[in-house]
Amino acid sequence: MKIYLSSNSPRRRELLAGLDIDFEVKVMEGIDESYPQDLPVEKVAEYISKTKAGAYKDVIGDDELVITADTIVVLNGQVMGKPEGREEAIGMLKALSGQTHQVITGVCLTTKTQQRVMSVVSEVTFKCLSDEEIFYYVDRYQPYDKAGAYGIQEWIGYVGVTGLKGSYFNVMGLPVQRIYQELRQMGVVTHGGMAPRE
Repeated sequence: MKIYLSSNSPRRRELLAGLDIDFEVKVMEGIDESYPQDLPVEKVAEYISKTKAGAYKDVIGDDELVITADTIVVLNGQVMGKPEGREEAIGMLKALSGQTHQVITGVCLTTKTQQRVMSVVSEVTFKCLSDEEIFYYVDRYQPYDKAGAYGIQEWIGYVGVTGLKGSYFNVMGLPVQRIYQELRQMGVVTHGGMAPRE
């Protein structure tokens, strides 16, 4: 089975590579990532990952599997996507300061004949961040490609995160333990990496 990762994220590529499976990056551009506004927040990431997977349904081969994913941050029932600029990033971090929020990654594993859809939830707690810390992080790291305007593996995670419940890698953007489990159940990988080719 040939595996494709549909993501431009270097973090997701790094995480999937950590499973010691062979894959290629294959990204379709211009996919609509909007979602119904009445959709429960816990289903949003899953919905978007399924939308991304749908773009491949007519081009996927019999021996191919596509992994699509989407990560959102949820604070007090409100979805935080990627900030559109400096002021929005600062506002998001001020809102997260001193709070516990959820990071939800939705993942689709899609082949010609089957699809597995899942959501993995982690809880992250931030200390109270000072304006100085927020400005420093936003200006130095420019986290505009990250949901909630932060990367837990960056400086802000080192100095600001006081608690984590669930998968750290899920917060980075890919719940690799769950993906590995699902790929094993599908017979795509064995305990030592890729399943042998016939």
